[in-house]
Amino acid sequence: MMGRVVVERGWATREEVDKCREIQQRLPPGTKLTDVLVQKEVVTRRQLARLQKEMEADKGQGAIPGYQMIRKLGAGAMATVFLAKQISLDRMVAIKILPRKFSSDPKFIERFYKEGRAAAKLNDQHIVGALDVGQAGEHHYFVMEYVDGDTVHERIQAARRMPEREALMITKQVAKALRHAHEKGFIHRDIKPKNIMISKAGVAKLADLGLARAVSDREAAEAEAGKAFGTPYYISPEQAKGLPDVTPAADIYGLGATFYHMLTGRVPFEGKNPTEVMRKHLNEALTPPDHLVPELSHASALIVEMMMAKDARDRYQNASQLLEDLDAALEGRDPVHARPTEAFVSTLESSPEADGDTPVPVLAGSSGPDWKLITLGALLVVSALLNLVQFLARK
Repeated sequence: MMGRVVVERGWATREEVDKCREIQQRLPPGTKLTDVLVQKEVVTRRQLARLQKEMEADKGQGAIPGYQMIRKLGAGAMATVFLAKQISLDRMVAIKILPRKFSSDPKFIERFYKEGRAAAKLNDQHIVGALDVGQAGEHHYFVMEYVDGDTVHERIQAARRMPEREALMITKQVAKALRHAHEKGFIHRDIKPKNIMISKAGVAKLADLGLARAVSDREAAEAEAGKAFGTPYYISPEQAKGLPDVTPAADIYGLGATFYHMLTGRVPFEGKNPTEVMRKHLNEALTPPDHLVPELSHASALIVEMMMAKDARDRYQNASQLLEDLDAALEGRDPVHARPTEAFVSTLESSPEADGDTPVPVLAGSSGPDWKLITLGALLVVSALLNLVQFLARK
């Protein structure tokens, strides 16, 4: 485990650790891998001492019966997540623990358990699985599937923006997760790059159902009326308004904003503060993604614009429709449901490059009028009429 952490921290390569492990196996029994790592100058004793101190502190923070706490995976305002080993089944899991400062607040505790109950009702390969929820001493914990990989957020940070096909594939997998959740009567309400994990096998998994709510839960909807729940950069207009009747279309908008970020390397709307960002989601026109990245296909651009329509009625009405269009884009076909708006066509007709060498983009399958031929025909008609007038005048 120490060797794995050393690699994850970037202190050594996997090959260096493996070589030290081979040397350790040839040495007398009881020789520690850490001693070999230091001897071969792969790491320093100071690094190992600091790492051991951190790991011991992490273990002490979350003692859950039946689980061997290994190390901290991450921490946020609402919870800390640890990597642990489930002793009974000898498997790695992730354990989310509610901070002590919230352990006496009934609202936070209820929300924490609500996430666990919601996740337990969902069973899809593209949703992080729930395994257990409970309390041990002062600790409220939620045990879930451990995804060994990274997040969409980390990939965007590393590469600025993703290749179009990769972004399409990830969006398609998350759309499958949403289809399952929506069919089970749940809306996620916080789709964003940090909540999409990618395993080393390339499988995308939707995580963090902390804001998930049953569509049929009218009591919760009314209690939350007037409050904006979600992450400002990816929040739907209806969530920003605090409307009680939030539908699955809100998740499609959030996924659209995430898809936009993957494709362009930019969030759809920026601002000085969360209020300004949400106001732009409500009122400001979206800059089409292919205006920022001209090489994007029109299919992807159309899909994003439909996913992020201001009015929920103008978006995909369900994840199945979205999946049809994502499949079409992946196969190089025109979308089935997303169609160019009048403004979109107008933009295409007026966007040649200043040097005139770049042809105007044309939507695949379009059959609009050939204006060059029409103009030429009109000039010929005018010329013929002028000749006729001159002829009659000479008569």
